[in-house]
Amino acid sequence: MTPERKNRIQQVLDKRQNDITVILENVHNPHNISAIMRTCDAVGIQDIFIITTTEAPQKFWGRRSNAGAAGWMTIHQFTDVYSCIKEVRLRHQKIITTSLVAGSKTVFDIDFTSNLAIAFGNEAHGISAELMLHADDNYVIPQVGIIPSLNVSVSCAVSLYEALRQKSMAGHYNSPKISEDQFNNLSEKWKITE
Repeated sequence: MTPERKNRIQQVLDKRQNDITVILENVHNPHNISAIMRTCDAVGIQDIFIITTTEAPQKFWGRRSNAGAAGWMTIHQFTDVYSCIKEVRLRHQKIITTSLVAGSKTVFDIDFTSNLAIAFGNEAHGISAELMLHADDNYVIPQVGIIPSLNVSVSCAVSLYEALRQKSMAGHYNSPKISEDQFNNLSEKWKITE
């Protein structure tokens, strides 16, 4: 490995955020999933949780949209909501959903500096009632147009860049947040990732 690549891996891992993650529930379009992965990588999210209850779990993540982001991420796949929530709760204090529910907060009212998982739902049906039962809070992204919601990958990008803004202002990117063991494991894995 060249010194430049080693330095790049070090820089990226130093910015990884272990206190924020994304849950995708029955998001089926591989381009949406890949675009979300690319955004997660861009803001320093390492782990992503994918729930697939209505189709077979994905085996391939479209490279055109994610520019290979899946190879740099840790993907956790589940075939039921409860198993995913149980695993997420071991790592994160809150689960926040994004659903068009009356009385919701806006994305700008959420404290993204806290330890949380953000759940995004199916392209047509949104978050399931089962997942909503596990939510600690819900928000919407303000809009003034005719169409009431954004594409799921755009919604995720807007949310994660608000998280990046808040976390940057709070100094979360100023020092490493992942454990030494995770740093070493990912560093070894990434040495051979293309």
